[in-house]
Amino acid sequence: MNRHLFLRLLLALFTTGVLSAENIHVEPAFWWSGMKNPELQLMVYGKDIARYRPSVDYPGVRLKQAVTLESPNYLLIYLDVAEAHPGQFSIRFTQGKRSFDYPYELKQRQPQADAIQGFDASDVLYLIMPDRFANGDPTNDQIPMRTPYQVDRQNPNARHGGDLAGIEQHLDYLNDLGVTAIWLNPVLENDMKGGSYHGYATTDYYRVDPRLGTNEAYVQLIEQAHQRGMKVVMDMIFNHCGSDHPWMKDVPSHDWFNHLFTDPKEYVQTNHDKEAYFDPYVSDFDKDAMINGWFVPSMPDLNQRNPHVAKYLIQNSIWWIEYSRVDGIRQDTYPYADVDMMRQWCEEVMNEYPNYNIVGEAWMNYTIGSAYWQTGSRLNFGQDTKLKSVMDFRLMGIASQAFREGNLQTLFEHLCYDYVYPDIYHVLRFLENHDTDRFLPTLPIDASSLYAFKQGVTFLLTIPGIPQLYYGQELLMNGNKSKGDGYIRLDVPGGWPGDPVNQFERAGRSSVQNEAWDFLRALLHWRRGNEVIAYGRMKHFMVYQDVYVYERSRGDKSYLIFLNGSRHGVDLPLARYAEVIQGRKVARDVLTGQEVALGQSLSLEGKGVRILEL
Repeated sequence: MNRHLFLRLLLALFTTGVLSAENIHVEPAFWWSGMKNPELQLMVYGKDIARYRPSVDYPGVRLKQAVTLESPNYLLIYLDVAEAHPGQFSIRFTQGKRSFDYPYELKQRQPQADAIQGFDASDVLYLIMPDRFANGDPTNDQIPMRTPYQVDRQNPNARHGGDLAGIEQHLDYLNDLGVTAIWLNPVLENDMKGGSYHGYATTDYYRVDPRLGTNEAYVQLIEQAHQRGMKVVMDMIFNHCGSDHPWMKDVPSHDWFNHLFTDPKEYVQTNHDKEAYFDPYVSDFDKDAMINGWFVPSMPDLNQRNPHVAKYLIQNSIWWIEYSRVDGIRQDTYPYADVDMMRQWCEEVMNEYPNYNIVGEAWMNYTIGSAYWQTGSRLNFGQDTKLKSVMDFRLMGIASQAFREGNLQTLFEHLCYDYVYPDIYHVLRFLENHDTDRFLPTLPIDASSLYAFKQGVTFLLTIPGIPQLYYGQELLMNGNKSKGDGYIRLDVPGGWPGDPVNQFERAGRSSVQNEAWDFLRALLHWRRGNEVIAYGRMKHFMVYQDVYVYERSRGDKSYLIFLNGSRHGVDLPLARYAEVIQGRKVARDVLTGQEVALGQSLSLEGKGVRILEL
C-alpha cells in the first residue's frame, strides 16, 4: 500500500467503520527472505483492528503471536519467516463470520550483504543539511502536508526548499572536491507545524519527506553516489519522534513514550546530564530525568524499554539498509535512548551486515566521556555498548580558537588522551557541524581566517580517525548560533535557481574562497587511498617555537606535518625530530611537489603548513 497522508487514512477508517485491505496500514510494507534474524514484526493500523484474528497460510511462514495494545486500532503481528522463500502471500484477518485478506510480499534479499563495507578511516564524510544545500526540484517546495509550514529563504528557521535532487545534481562537485562519503541530516518525513526543516522530528519512519523527494529518489541518490565511488550515511533518531507523529494522535499504549502527559504542567524535560552513566555520585532523580525526559516539547521521548518499540526501531533501520543499500548510520542523541536496547540494535545490525559502521552522537565535553561509549571500552563497567564509532566533540570545542589564536599546544594535549579510545581509527573528528558554531564564526574572511582554515583542515585530515567536513566549509562559510541555529545552516549560494552568485563554480567564488577550495581539494585527493594517513601510527612532539610537529607512518612510508601557530616565520631546528627524520637528507613537499632539504633547520612561513613525505 502506498503511503498517504495519515489523517486521510484515519478519516477513511473511522467514517466507513468497515475494515478491508484498502483501509488498513501495515509497516513495513514488505520484507525480505533470507535475513539472519527470522522474526518479522508487522504493525497493523486500522479501526478496531485488535478485534480481528490474523492467520497466515504460506510455506515457511509461521505466525508466532498477535499482540494487542491499549488502543484497539493497533495490532502487532510477529512472524517467523526463517524457512520462507520470496513471494507474495495473504494475511487473513477474521472477526466472527467476516474476514478479509491483505497481500504481503517477501522480496528476494540482495546478495552479498558482506559487500556493504560501511565507512572507515579511509573516508572523508561531508555533512549536508538537505534543505539548505541545493534546490534541484522547485516543484516539491510547496506541496500540501498535514500541518502548515512556510518556505521562506529570508527566514533562517523556515524551510528553504533544498532537496535530494539538488544533492544528486552536485555529486560531481563533491567527487571533484575529493570527499568519499556524504552524511545527510535526516531525510525522513517531518510533517510538523512550521516544517521542521532540520529533519530531527520524524513523523513517518518509512517515508522520505516529500519536500525532499521520494523513497525512490533516495535510493537513486545512493546509487548515483556509488557509481562515483562515494558512500552515503543515513542520520537516524531512536530517542524521539515528532509530536505530530501518528503515534501521538492515537497513542498505542501508555508506555510507548516516556513521561507521556496530558497536562503541560506534567512535562518532564531531559536535563542533558549525559555524564549520569558514569558519574559515581549521580542521583536516581537526575539519571531518570536524563534518560526519560523529553528532548523538547515537540519531540516526544520514545520508550525503548518497551520491546515492541525496540523491535519497531531496530527493524526499521535494517529495512532502510536492505532497501536503499545505504553505507552507514549516524545515530542522533545516542546516550538519551535506553542503553540496553541500543546495544541490541548494534548487535542486530552487525549480525546482518558484519562490516557495517554506526557512529553515535554522544556529545561529551571530555575525551574520557566519549570513549565510554565505544565498543571495547574498559570504562563502562563491563557493559559493552557494541557501538563501533563515536564522535570527538572535544576537538570541535577547542579547534576554532586554537587555530585562530595559534595555541597549538591545546591540540597536542587533546591528542594525548586518545589512549582511552579502544579504537582511535573509529573516532569521528570534525571542526564544525549542524549543531555548533562554524569553525569561522564571523566575518571578515581575510588572510588570518584563511590561515586558520588551512591549518584546521590539514590537522583534521592528517590525524588518526574518520574526518568529517560540514557543507560549505570548503567555501569558508561562517556563522554562529547567537541568533539561532539557522545562522549556522545557511544556503549555499548558487544552489537555487536565480541565485545571483553560484559558488559551486569557480567564477562565483572570491579569490580567497578559491584558494581555500583548491587547498582542501589538493589535501582530499592526496588523502584518498592513502593508507598511511588512514591507518598509520602517529607520533607527535610537544609544541616548540609555536610549531606543532607530528608523524604519520606505516611500514617504510612516513609523512611529517608541520603547523606554525605563530604569525611570524620560523627557522625550526630539526635535531629534536631526528627519531622520525632518521638521517634522511631530502623530503618532498606534498602541497607543492618540490624537494625540501632536511638540514639543520626548516623554514616555515607565519601560520604556515607543510606536509613532507620522507
